[in-house]
Amino acid sequence: MIAFQGQPGAYSDLACRNAFPGTPTLPCETFEAAIEAVHDGRATLALLPPENSLAGRVPDMHALLPRSGLAIIGEKFLRVEHCLLAPRGARKEGIRRVHSHPVALGQVRGLLKALGATPVIEYDTAGAAEIVAALNNPQDAAIASALAGELHGLDIIERNVEDAAHNTTRFYVMATAPVPLPPDMPDLMTTFVFRVRNVPAALFKALGGFATNGVNMTKLESYMVNGTFTATQFLAEVDGHPDHPALRLAFEELAFFSDEIKVLGTYPADPFRLAQKAK
Repeated sequence: MIAFQGQPGAYSDLACRNAFPGTPTLPCETFEAAIEAVHDGRATLALLPPENSLAGRVPDMHALLPRSGLAIIGEKFLRVEHCLLAPRGARKEGIRRVHSHPVALGQVRGLLKALGATPVIEYDTAGAAEIVAALNNPQDAAIASALAGELHGLDIIERNVEDAAHNTTRFYVMATAPVPLPPDMPDLMTTFVFRVRNVPAALFKALGGFATNGVNMTKLESYMVNGTFTATQFLAEVDGHPDHPALRLAFEELAFFSDEIKVLGTYPADPFRLAQKAK
């Protein structure tokens, strides 16, 4: 069983089904509930999204990850393909209202303009499909996944209605324990958080070890801790395994200028990432 945040038919549900075909999925109301489902044994894995190529990082995830008690054991990518869904027999030219999550509505502005339709904000995309199915009005449509349309008995009026073709969401695969991997295994990534000491140029000095040891850093983001303006935590991702000599030396230098370092997981890079690097 794989836990995800959202209703059946949500894009996270679709990501679970694509990543682990045939494995049952467990919808959860919140990210915290999905994490708890793994801890209490109702699910063996959780699929949680840290970022989207259009919307940026997912709120709350950065704060949840370090205290989740779970390890990142993989990453998966889902190309978001928005569908215009409506009740059976509805026609595109008759649609007057389009329901969806505000982020999804912001990604289909061209369609809304072409339809001359009024956007209606709902709490999520799959929920919008459920609402449109309940209304059963040919003037009401939803922006959601094809899976949501299938689950709620809606027609797909048009596929791929998003404005940008590169709309992609990244997901962490999370479990109660890390998967042991050899340090010399190729195409590994490590995600970690750290908090630098309150000294001049601490961040510059802390990151110097990655450059001098030839470690490629693919992600660095900062966010406030405990609502204060003086405590900043960083989430970073690098290529490699913490026990590989180059990364081990980089972490030793990072530790000298940091108050806290926590590795959240080491895992194989997804083929989607490797294909992007090859371009």
